[in-house]
Amino acid sequence: MWSEIVTRLELTRNQILSYRRRVGALDERLPSGRQSLRRAAWAGLTDSMPRAALLSIHARVEGTHPSTWEDPTLVQVWGPRFSTYAVAREDLAVFTLGRHPEVNKGRQRAEDLADRLADLLGEEGMTQSEAGRALGVGNAIRYATTTGTLIIRWDGARQPTVWSVPAPEIDPVAARLELARRYLHVLGPGTPEGFARWAGLKARRGAETFELLASELTTVGTPVGDALILAEDGEPFRAVPGPVAPARLLPSGDTFFLYWGADRELLVPDERRRSELWTSRVWPGALLIRGEVAGIWRRRRRAVTVYPWRRLTAAERQSLEAEVSTLPLPDVDQVTVRWGTP
Repeated sequence: MWSEIVTRLELTRNQILSYRRRVGALDERLPSGRQSLRRAAWAGLTDSMPRAALLSIHARVEGTHPSTWEDPTLVQVWGPRFSTYAVAREDLAVFTLGRHPEVNKGRQRAEDLADRLADLLGEEGMTQSEAGRALGVGNAIRYATTTGTLIIRWDGARQPTVWSVPAPEIDPVAARLELARRYLHVLGPGTPEGFARWAGLKARRGAETFELLASELTTVGTPVGDALILAEDGEPFRAVPGPVAPARLLPSGDTFFLYWGADRELLVPDERRRSELWTSRVWPGALLIRGEVAGIWRRRRRAVTVYPWRRLTAAERQSLEAEVSTLPLPDVDQVTVRWGTP
C-alpha cells in the first residue's frame, strides 16, 4: 500500500505552491509554439465554461490569441468527470482511454456506443443532440469517450459537434497510469483518493492505480498530511523559487485550483475565502498576485470584475490591469476593469 512507503521528504506550503506554479508555467510564460501548448495542457485544460481553456493557455503561453484553442495541436474531448477538456492531440488516449471502465458492464456499454457512433457518423460530424437522438441515448453518448474514439468541438455557444476517430493503439491500463503521472506531476503531491476524484474514477481504481505505480513514487509530508509525488520530481520540489509573475488571471476550473478536500486548505488557508472560490455553482476565476490566490474575478461581456481579498498596492493594481488588457477575448477590442467586494 502507498501509505507503507517510508516518508523521505517534508515539504512546506511554499515549496509545494512554488513547484505547482513553476511546472504549470505560471511564474513565466512559455514561448509561443506547439510544444508549449502541449506542456500547458499536460494535465488537460478544462473548457466547460466558454473559452476557459483559451484563458488557461493565455496564463501560460506567450502570444495567445482568440483562435489559439483551435490550433491543430489541440483537440477537445469529454475528459475527466466527463467535463469538456482541451488536450494535446497526441495525448488523446491518456485523457479518454485512461478512464475506460474495467467492469464488464460499463466497458461494454462504452464500446457498444462507440461502435454505433462510428457507424452513424462515418467521416462526418454531427451535433451531440442529433447523434443522441439518432441512437436513442441522449447525453449518454458521452460514455463512448472513454474508448478514445470520440472527439468534440464546442465553440462555447452552440451544441458540441462530435466525430468518430480511430481507436488509440495503447492499453487502457497504460493510459491510466500515465493519467496518474500527469496528475501527480502537475497537481501533486497527491493521494489515490485525490486522483480518483480529479479523474472521475471510483476510489478503488485510484488505489489500484497508485499500487501499480508504487515503484515510481515517494511519500512526502505536507502541511495537510502525507501524500505522494513522482520520485523524479523530488528535486524540483526542493528547488529554490525563482521570480514570481506579478499577476495572472486563471479561469473557472483552471488546473491550478482544481482541488477538493484538504488540498483546498493548502491552497487557500482561509475557510471563508475558500467558499468564495469553490462555490456550490459555477466557480469564478482565481486571481494570482505574486503567486498567491488573492481574490476572484468574473467576466460579463466587455467587463472584468475583480474582487480582491486584500488591499492591493498601486503596482499590483497596475499589473493586474495590464494582465486584463491582454486577455484574448474574441470580438472584444477593449476590456473594462471593475473593482468589487465579494
